[in-house]
Amino acid sequence: MPDLAILIFIITYLGVAIGRIPGLMLDRTGIALLGAIAMIASGAVPLTEAMAAIDLPTIILLYALMVLSARLRLGGFYTWIASRTTSLLDRPRLFLLTSMLVAALLSALLANDIVCLAFTPVLCLALLKKGLNPLPFLLGLAAASNIGSAATIIGNPQNMLIGQVGQLHFGRFLLWCGPPTLLALAGAYGILCRTYRGRFTLPSLPQTIKHPPEWPEFDRWQSAKGLIAMLILIGLFFTPIPRELSAITVAGILLCSRKMHSRQIMELVDWHLLTLFCALFIVIHGITTRNIPSLLMETMAHQGLSITNLFTLTGISTILSNLVSNVPAAMFLVRFLDPAVPEQWYVLALSSTFAGNLIIIGSIANLIVIEQARKFHIEISFKEHARVGIPITLFSLLVLILLLYSKIVTK
Repeated sequence: MPDLAILIFIITYLGVAIGRIPGLMLDRTGIALLGAIAMIASGAVPLTEAMAAIDLPTIILLYALMVLSARLRLGGFYTWIASRTTSLLDRPRLFLLTSMLVAALLSALLANDIVCLAFTPVLCLALLKKGLNPLPFLLGLAAASNIGSAATIIGNPQNMLIGQVGQLHFGRFLLWCGPPTLLALAGAYGILCRTYRGRFTLPSLPQTIKHPPEWPEFDRWQSAKGLIAMLILIGLFFTPIPRELSAITVAGILLCSRKMHSRQIMELVDWHLLTLFCALFIVIHGITTRNIPSLLMETMAHQGLSITNLFTLTGISTILSNLVSNVPAAMFLVRFLDPAVPEQWYVLALSSTFAGNLIIIGSIANLIVIEQARKFHIEISFKEHARVGIPITLFSLLVLILLLYSKIVTK
């Protein structure tokens, strides 16, 4: 049975890395779910153990924040914010800076995937109408959303997992991860400006969009309720109350609306991502019970690659995040971190999130921007993304490494 569990794990993670299985209409979520089913059906993970393997507090927190994001999206808040920034289109560099700052801030407070989903269509339409080259702005949106989300525990799914499993304090996490996030964001802006110098405008007139998409109209009251709920929730995160309990309570209150049908809100919850999380918890549990991950880490330690070394952890996290994406990478690595050493958890959060900018598959946010842009006949190739993604990631990781070095020197 151990050999079967290993085989299922390898096939599942390879499938998640590639994104598909030839001959089957399966995406990453479907592959992970199939792997979990195989673990249970084969007996490698009994059904009772499978249910216990799912970290319910993390799932509840992620679900609750999706409800909050859905409420803001239906209230037209995201569209309103994006539309307001388009007033700066006559000054492309300032518009790029503003849109990146807004995306980073909202991603730190809400899920970065939702920010990209809401902002990309508005940016595409505004940029094409103005005759601007959409590539630097869309790549800036993806990069800023990834980088900005690294600053807080609730910025992205992997940070939520890290914060929950590591029982990290919201404020201390922000103080540790906030400064390198700001420096990385500044570097990303500079790299984009340099890469696209003289190419912020299109060489020819943009294609006219006859039927622009319909977005939720801005509702001041509904958006205000969502923002107030968000501020209350952040305040509760600084209290001893469990984060998942605070979040699900606020989400329950937001579902009670006289104007927004609960079905509308539920339709915007990313059930695919929740399913991916649950499935990967089960798949990883299948090999953890066989002590395989621990043996792997012991082998690496014998080669001088101990995960307790923060520089080594940064490298392993970066590589693994771009092999299987940062969420599965974080789910695998959190099992080897020491709860008594919060710096390990901070480094994993920053490195796995910064690594998401390296190549397209490194982050779900990248894929969302690319797929949304394609609806407007805007193609972002692997090569085009890598031209800015690689230097942005290297700069961001350099900031992290220098931060670690400075903390070691000052001790």
